[in-house]
Amino acid sequence: MLHRVATAQTEGRTPSLVAAVARDGRLMWEGGRSCVDGQAPDADTQYRIGSITKPFTAVLVMRLRDEGLLDLNDPLEKHLPATGVGEVTIAQLLGHTAGLAAESPAPWWERTPGSLRPELADVLGERPLLHPAGRRHHYSNTGYTLLGALIEAVRGVPWEQALKAEILEPLGLTRTTTQPVTPHARGWAVHPWADVMLPEPAEDLGLMASAGQLWSTASDLSRFGLFLAEGDERVLSVQTLREMRTPAVPPEAGDWDSGYGLGLQLVRRGGRTLVGHSGSLPGFLAGLWVGVEDGITAVVLANATSGPAPGVVAADLVRIVADAEPRIPEPWRPLPEVDPALLELTGPWYWGTYPYDLRAVEDGGVELSPLRGQGRASRFRVEEDGTWTGLDGYYTGETLRVVRREDGSVSHLDLGSFVFTREPYESADAVPGGVDEDGWRGI
Repeated sequence: MLHRVATAQTEGRTPSLVAAVARDGRLMWEGGRSCVDGQAPDADTQYRIGSITKPFTAVLVMRLRDEGLLDLNDPLEKHLPATGVGEVTIAQLLGHTAGLAAESPAPWWERTPGSLRPELADVLGERPLLHPAGRRHHYSNTGYTLLGALIEAVRGVPWEQALKAEILEPLGLTRTTTQPVTPHARGWAVHPWADVMLPEPAEDLGLMASAGQLWSTASDLSRFGLFLAEGDERVLSVQTLREMRTPAVPPEAGDWDSGYGLGLQLVRRGGRTLVGHSGSLPGFLAGLWVGVEDGITAVVLANATSGPAPGVVAADLVRIVADAEPRIPEPWRPLPEVDPALLELTGPWYWGTYPYDLRAVEDGGVELSPLRGQGRASRFRVEEDGTWTGLDGYYTGETLRVVRREDGSVSHLDLGSFVFTREPYESADAVPGGVDEDGWRGI
């Protein structure tokens, strides 16, 4: 890991670079390199993280949704009127599918004071919409400016205040701030053809803050990465975070290794799915990737406008750890209790001639999996009425229910109108279209 970090700092020609790797809730490694001997940064050194600010903003929006204060399908106009783009939905803004322009009008917002854009109209400009809403992914910093304004309108407090009270304090992210706090790195531009540097300005972004204002450390971002994987009931549930990690729209043609959820970037690297975000502002580059299945978070921060690729380095660090130290499975343990009626439902079921296995899992849930070949596997959570709701795969959101005969015995399972019987094409009225009365036969 140190070799990978050292190579990135040298080949990327960056004044300094720091990385950290956390696993299962614990910071397990950090490493830093600097162009000044004896002054390598550590995991407590602040860097500007640019667009890694966006997942923080997205979490605040999802909290409002979970509290019932808004719906993701609500048009922006319902909560934030008079923007001129009020027909786009909150979900479209979160997933960069609203069709908004990527940047605000000139001058370049990342290198100029936010005071130059005092109103949303100054951020959006005269032509804010470039594409039909909901049709394609088009990354938009202005969209996240609107989400910051939405949070302020619904919550009734400034974005920065909501961020601190609802995310930073509960998660203990004491070194994540909107303005730099010592010790922090200075942003530099490195000449592309000579080994000389130029200081970059560190502007307050004003209304654009919710798209890229934050400063943070490798240690704080490692803790945030753990939250993105496992959730924290004080902030967001793991179910909501799974929703955020689901692609919002199909990827662009030819770009099947990456996507975007609700405030989170998604990539496939070496057979692993990583979630997180990259970030950049003049003088700084940042990368945060979480390998949810491996329980590994990697953070890489650098203070150069261009050069190293923190996202690539962070993905490499996840791979290095996962390959060298594969995650040890949790020991098998029996369920603390199980409903006898649920136990009776477990075992083989048939959708037509496809054999499936129904298993009882924790908290009264079930898991349906094909017994051989390809098929649609899903996990289901139990509901108060005794049905189950799909959590992943093809059956996400679909209802699984037990259909009983008049005498109370189980006839079949109904999953979104699909009938599962105890025997393949069981001779009963449960099979849609009926079963040939002559039954099974040979040639």
